[in-house]
Amino acid sequence: MEDFTSFRKQSLPLIEKEMEDFINQYTSNEQLKEAMLYSIHAGGKRFRPLLVLAVLHSFDRYPKTYDYQIAAALEMIHTYSLIHDDLPAMDDDDLRRGKPTNHKVFGEAHAILAGDGLLTAAFQLVSLSQIQSDQKVLLIQLLSKAAGTQGMVAGQAGDLQGEKRSLTLAELANVHEKKTGALIEFALLAGGILAEQPEEVVDLLGIFAKHLGLAFQIKDDLLDATSSEAELGKQVGRDEALNKSTYPSLLGLEGAKAALVEQLTLGTKTLESVKEISSEFQPAFLQEFLNQLHLS
Repeated sequence: MEDFTSFRKQSLPLIEKEMEDFINQYTSNEQLKEAMLYSIHAGGKRFRPLLVLAVLHSFDRYPKTYDYQIAAALEMIHTYSLIHDDLPAMDDDDLRRGKPTNHKVFGEAHAILAGDGLLTAAFQLVSLSQIQSDQKVLLIQLLSKAAGTQGMVAGQAGDLQGEKRSLTLAELANVHEKKTGALIEFALLAGGILAEQPEEVVDLLGIFAKHLGLAFQIKDDLLDATSSEAELGKQVGRDEALNKSTYPSLLGLEGAKAALVEQLTLGTKTLESVKEISSEFQPAFLQEFLNQLHLS
């Protein structure tokens, strides 16, 4: 099996190409297309689409075109969420990935439409993929749930409502399991489904996703509290400015660091459980996603 660095280097251009080609082919308004591509080209680690492909590699399954399409659709939805999250009515951010946010370049109205376009285009891309019909319907259902009012949208609503009061730790975890964790969970479930794994394996991948998603959010909270704008490529201290409950604000910095380590440890144990069920499973790539979340 190739190493993770090679896997990432080979996979990223193919994910980018799927997104760019689809937007260019299926977006008829040029200014809208420009706004959509602006945020796609802003970059990012592509954490979620790489997760889809990493699951396939973990079961020694070489990705096909439709696997890249599912990964690309997931990243399009994530990018839409960032455009909307940065809007004045939401977090009101001026910087994303070291560049001016979409609404600062194209105006608020076109930024909203660019997000809308990426969201709906993602489902169009999945619907046109050459996946067998039963899998396609299941993936559309799961992606709708993850992106919508049981998942990311509900989490964003909870996040906004949390600005008005102090959340408990359980309430905060619930918000982030939806806002951040739902798309990460879809990535793992989709990978398991595309790799044609049995239900008990897919369920364990979903459990792994919950630990990974919480770890991802805890580290993001820690970075917002301790890093600089230059390091993150976005404004820092926004959580405190918006009076949001975060893991550091509820647990303190050391408590949040301990919570991060706990989730990473539970994630590793879950991968070991998958290995016990499936002898073909190689956890190295998925373990690498946990390793990336350790504090340096």
